[in-house]
Amino acid sequence: MNLSKTINRRKFLSFSLGALGSSALLPVSSAIANPTQSFVAPLLPRRLRAGMVVGVVAPSSNPFQDEEIRYALDVVDSLGFKIKPAENLFSRKGYLAGEDAARAKAVNDMFSDDSVDAIFALQGGYGATRILPLLDFDLIRHNPKILLGYSDITALFSAIHRRTGLVTFHGPIARQEFTDYTYNEFKRVLIDGAPGMQIGSPPPFEGGPGRVEKENRLQTLVEGTASGPIVGGNLSLVASLLGTSYETVFDKSILILEDVDEAPYSIDRMLTSLRLAGVFERIAGLVLGKFTDCDSEGPTLSLEAVFQDRCGDLDVPVLRGLMIGHVPDQTVVPLGAIGKLDSKRQTLTVSSPFFSD
Repeated sequence: MNLSKTINRRKFLSFSLGALGSSALLPVSSAIANPTQSFVAPLLPRRLRAGMVVGVVAPSSNPFQDEEIRYALDVVDSLGFKIKPAENLFSRKGYLAGEDAARAKAVNDMFSDDSVDAIFALQGGYGATRILPLLDFDLIRHNPKILLGYSDITALFSAIHRRTGLVTFHGPIARQEFTDYTYNEFKRVLIDGAPGMQIGSPPPFEGGPGRVEKENRLQTLVEGTASGPIVGGNLSLVASLLGTSYETVFDKSILILEDVDEAPYSIDRMLTSLRLAGVFERIAGLVLGKFTDCDSEGPTLSLEAVFQDRCGDLDVPVLRGLMIGHVPDQTVVPLGAIGKLDSKRQTLTVSSPFFSD
């Protein structure tokens, strides 16, 4: 794609970015030089269409059995896409999906391959941070495509957004069964996607006498409204990238956070790291998604108490409970698009276009 055409396409977003202030929109090169600088201009991929070629990559870990990888390819096929597996897709090196160089090459190759229309992560796990210095960000910038995944893939989202401005997508991995909710959100965002849609609202629940929603309750910690680019993802990855040249672009953003298998004290520690780094003074709003399997034995604070203590006194709107995270019913979040958070109404709305077509 011609870079000048990409930049021209970005100009129509100026009306949405006006609320962020003229100093918020900086060239990509400026954000590379200073990881504390503000939001970079969005670069938009093409939307998904039936019959497109989807590259499946393993930038982090791999399942232990090859059959689970073949299952993931069948999932992508069932969604109506042609499949191109990465060269390292069946590779393993302990907890990694092969050598760092091979995993980075797989990502670079998918962006450079003109036959590939979009890229789905096979799974998360661990290892994406190790390949960040090996990614070709110039190549990615000149070949904008959908990148979909979550969990450890947050490292790729953060680095690619900072270095290129590309809108990426926090959503289901290839190696999972899509519930009706997950498929509807996948289709609504990645195929039908348009500005003005609410994302992450809980699935419909049919209440009645003595029967009210329990699993997917929303909680307003701080009331208010805010607009800004949606950024973030997995809390562990967001925290681990603090102070690096791949740090999430926090300034005037709507920060989303989620995690799994972390005890309350661990979540407390990571949120405290964000507080000490001044992150919560830089953002415009905070969304706490799903924090699953986060129980702890022995004396502990509840998750509710941790969130109230670490986030309940912020000067920005804070909403907890949207369908973002390690859950079967999962939304898709366009990271880098402009969002509007209304924590009193308990909604997150994507207010800017996030596709080039």
